[in-house]
Amino acid sequence: MTPQLFAYILKRLLLIIPTLLGILLVTFTLIQFVPGGPVEQMVQMLQGEHSGMGAAGPAAPGAAATGDVGQTGGVYRGRVGVDPQRLEEIKALYGFDKPVHERFMDLVVGFMQFDLGKSFFHNKTVWELIVEKLPVSMSLGIWAFLITYLVSIPLGISKAVRHGSQFDLYTSLAILIGYAIPGFVLGVVMLVFFGGGSFLQLFPLRGLTSDNWSELSLIGQVLDYFWHLALPLTCLVLGSFAVVTMLTKNTMLEEIRRQYVLTARAKGLAEDTVLWRHVLRNAMIPIITGFPAAFVGAFFTGSLLIETLFSLDGLGLLSYEAVMKRDYPVVMGTLFFFSLLGLMAKLINDLMYVLVDPRVQFGGSR
Repeated sequence: MTPQLFAYILKRLLLIIPTLLGILLVTFTLIQFVPGGPVEQMVQMLQGEHSGMGAAGPAAPGAAATGDVGQTGGVYRGRVGVDPQRLEEIKALYGFDKPVHERFMDLVVGFMQFDLGKSFFHNKTVWELIVEKLPVSMSLGIWAFLITYLVSIPLGISKAVRHGSQFDLYTSLAILIGYAIPGFVLGVVMLVFFGGGSFLQLFPLRGLTSDNWSELSLIGQVLDYFWHLALPLTCLVLGSFAVVTMLTKNTMLEEIRRQYVLTARAKGLAEDTVLWRHVLRNAMIPIITGFPAAFVGAFFTGSLLIETLFSLDGLGLLSYEAVMKRDYPVVMGTLFFFSLLGLMAKLINDLMYVLVDPRVQFGGSR
């Protein structure tokens, strides 16, 4: 590792700290102005007003006109008729008895020690919830990433070699149609046709495995696992084929038209040698360097609607329910976790350029 590269990595690692602080500060500030927090929910539960609560907690910010609990600038006020001492106990239970700046500092100190706190509603730590939901996100993310790249890269290369042919035209039409169909819409259609809707019952509707999974043989367990993943994975990867395929094709075409390719052909090199040893190596640079970010993106994002549609309890659904229920430790903890992984993936993404193309130097002289 060169001194310039080491200095660049150190600089990027140090920049992660203020970036995370900025993300946490903005999110924490916005949370203070969101109505229907945990204190309000507890007060309404004590008052037996569940009928006024929606999926996100108590109904309506406008309920303050009738005396309900409201929240302004992070300060809660109790409803008329609620014992003030009891209200203070509830606020202390959730940590809202402290000033806003103290709560934020406690949050930052805890996150610096990788203590993400404890959920208000699940009676578990945020880390326990993340580990519990991780298998679903891993299953969706890893397989979606692998299928997308294993299909799209060879397809993009084939389209570049056969540019302008009927194969190129028909495959472009097919992947663009797939790209135009939203994943959740495709999921609804597939459930209707193949998930026991109005037509066939070919695939299960929920979970990653069947109830008798532990009783199956090893081959049976593998088949059962992929049987459950077939529909959600199809919905996730279909729209991803277009981006990677067209990127691969365009980079291949750009390299094929460069001067060094004409020179190699003029020297009498075989077309396969020119294509696979020279063109492909340079064309894969933007594809390979995007692997870390694409992997993290597939691992943790974009599956909320798919998880909900196919009853898969993963990280996407956990984050969404935490926002709806105002489970602030889970909201902030998962945000910190995802943001840290995203920033690290971006750093690795930049360093991949050095590994695949030694001409790239960070901090070096031009």
